Amino acid sequence: MNLKPEVNAANFPALHTFLRGYFHEDVADEYGTPPEAADQFCEDADSDERIPVAREWQHLVELTGNETSALNAALKKLGSAIKLNEDEIPQVSAIFARCLVVKPHRRVANE
Repeated sequence: MNLKPEVNAANFPALHTFLRGYFHEDVADEYGTPPEAADQFCEDADSDERIPVAREWQHLVELTGNETSALNAALKKLGSAIKLNEDEIPQVSAIFARCLVVKPHRRVANE
């Protein structure tokens, strides 16, 4: 029997932190759209932060069957202050899929 984990901050700690920091009530003013907020997170965060958030996002999307209202309810439980529309969910998912790819370290040329 495969039990689904309860949607709470203890089971999705990285996603909880991301949602409170990026999917807040000022997302439109600060980032424009939720996908732009997710993209900014991927730019701001290092691999140790990006990868757990991306994995937890994918897991939550699977748990909710990629159904908009179920996903939004789960995101709200985890600290999101916004609702995603059906077009934004695959956009955010694609951004987090890219987050799972480890970015090479940027090298700075010695002058």
